[in-house]
Amino acid sequence: MALAKEKIYEPLNEDSAVVLVKDLGLFEKEILLECEEIGDGNLNLVFRIADRLNNKSVIIKQALPYAKVVGESWPLTLQRAQIEADALKIYHQHTPNLVPKVHYTNNDLAVTIMEDLSHLKITRSGLIEGESYPLLSGHIGEFLAKSLFYTSDYYLTPPAKKALAKKFYNPELCKITEDLVFTDPFFNSETNEFEEELTDDVQKLWNDLVLKLEAAKLKKSFLTEGEALIHGDLHTGSIFSSNEETKVIDPEFAFFGPIGFDIGQFFANLLFQIISDTGKEKIILDHISNTWNSFQTIYSDLWLSESHEKYTRVEGYLDYVLKKCLQDAIGFAGCELIRRTIGLAHVQDLDGIPSFDKRLQAKRNSLSLGREMIVHRADFQEISGFIDYLRTFQF
Repeated sequence: MALAKEKIYEPLNEDSAVVLVKDLGLFEKEILLECEEIGDGNLNLVFRIADRLNNKSVIIKQALPYAKVVGESWPLTLQRAQIEADALKIYHQHTPNLVPKVHYTNNDLAVTIMEDLSHLKITRSGLIEGESYPLLSGHIGEFLAKSLFYTSDYYLTPPAKKALAKKFYNPELCKITEDLVFTDPFFNSETNEFEEELTDDVQKLWNDLVLKLEAAKLKKSFLTEGEALIHGDLHTGSIFSSNEETKVIDPEFAFFGPIGFDIGQFFANLLFQIISDTGKEKIILDHISNTWNSFQTIYSDLWLSESHEKYTRVEGYLDYVLKKCLQDAIGFAGCELIRRTIGLAHVQDLDGIPSFDKRLQAKRNSLSLGREMIVHRADFQEISGFIDYLRTFQF
């Protein structure tokens, strides 16, 4: 491992990635390895290295010093690789079955080497192809409950939580979310991207002062409420699934923020499936309901059995926290629906609809639903009321 620590940062390629894993002793020197770049994300390089003879493989993820989706004109800190690795290690402590195992990290190289999940499928792709993933929502509810409780003031002492929050100081990637999710889609910003035929719909949204006020409140929550360590980018493209397994990946946006944010991101990216195909309504609404119910049950059990905060024994406090979390999640989900429709970095759920007319209508529905969820989030007291509302929405 000393050899790797002495290396100076430079972007890996398939050849140098193989050299790295052999230097680290992860594979025998003489073994013939196959390496391919498989990254299709917006920010990083990702390589899969396989020893076919011994059926052994790993994933190497390396942060680039800029946003891959834009290029070198958008510089980014390499520190995000360390944040991602540290978050995965914390998640592994509390939900070892729901995140990949980290084999090695090197902050100088901005590299994390981890368990290969190639036997699973990116959840977004699987859902688009018609997979139902029966365990998905229960697993994600568990991940959310445990990751958000065990990094909160309800479990950690105030000094321990503040020290951990300092470790996850992540201003550059937070700025991406602050701009691309909470700001740019609501204004005539250069980063926005949408079909010309949506111009009237988008301008109506930009002129909607009621919507802007509520979006501003949600942005304020994201900026100021450091309730727990949040993943920060928990969409269906950041989850691997099969009918038996679920693995959460890519927590490079992790920081201490509002507990409803991750839940809302996941809700929104499930909703894109209904927006693009109403035939999936029952499966997706069941997933949304089960995610919340799983989260609420496990979080409540942890609150009652493991909390060190005296106020958690005050009647009504847990109900208050959970209701605020649900309403925040619905609002954050609304922001994500709008962002992924007209902002930077769209989703294949919508952009992959073959018919242009149907694609436009789906995007109009996404904007309309997003707006209603942001403006009326306080109307929902329970998940059942939110599900009932979604059943009546005209997709």
